[in-house]
Amino acid sequence: MTLVIAPTDAALGAVATGVDLGRPVEDAVAAEVRMALCQHGVLAFPDQDMAPEAQVALTRQLGEPEVHVLSDFALEDMPEVFIVSNVRKDGKPVGAINAGQYWHSDLSYTARPTFASMLHAKEVPPGRGETLFASMVRAYETLSDEIKVRIDGCHAVHDYTLAYETVFADNPDRTLTAEQAAEVPPVEHPVVRTQVETGRKAIYVNPGFTRRIVEMDADKSRETLETLFAQATDPSNIYTHHWQVGDFLMWDNRITMHMALSNYAANDVRHLLRTSVTGEIPV
Repeated sequence: MTLVIAPTDAALGAVATGVDLGRPVEDAVAAEVRMALCQHGVLAFPDQDMAPEAQVALTRQLGEPEVHVLSDFALEDMPEVFIVSNVRKDGKPVGAINAGQYWHSDLSYTARPTFASMLHAKEVPPGRGETLFASMVRAYETLSDEIKVRIDGCHAVHDYTLAYETVFADNPDRTLTAEQAAEVPPVEHPVVRTQVETGRKAIYVNPGFTRRIVEMDADKSRETLETLFAQATDPSNIYTHHWQVGDFLMWDNRITMHMALSNYAANDVRHLLRTSVTGEIPV
């Protein structure tokens, strides 16, 4: 296997070929994949025929697999595999419906947020259901000096329940029990974090889970967060992934945030398998 990386024309992202992820991946190749991910933020491996077991094996090579708090949507006998799907069985969703349809960074509301997330497309609406990724490195680099000074040394509160108060407020298919919420209490992280492998700085707040900036009053916090969100989602910072069946996509949540589009018909099937790797405490 020889890994070939072709960067996109966007601010982040690359297409990776030359590796069959359905077969055992050599540790040296997995290390190359990991570094390429850190450099490009998003890696797309087209046309991959992978069993869930192979996805879990690769996930373990990249780090410590995570188990999502919504355990009802885990693949049977594989708690590391989280189902993202609009498929229903006996009237009930088999996976997380409307997953990720807002700007966020995976598990930023935990003490050790997700490093790498991976999605394998089993069935996707043709030409629809794109996922947008924002470069939080470029977003930071292009901030005004005044905003950089304002947020220097600041921390933000990340809270999983925020998404259920806003995005999922009127969605009966997405509920959070008190017990589940208690498993992920709010946490504080730096507003700007450093990617340990490269030393690059990235904005680390997102509309889905970030409630407020600790060191600011409510109005200044709201104003600053809105400025940061607008900066991050400027079109010049965005890579858009157009899904095809068999795509295996991975992204570094420490330097990106993402959002899935719901621009497909209700009867279009979108079914993907997700695994993820625990990251370090943000600094």
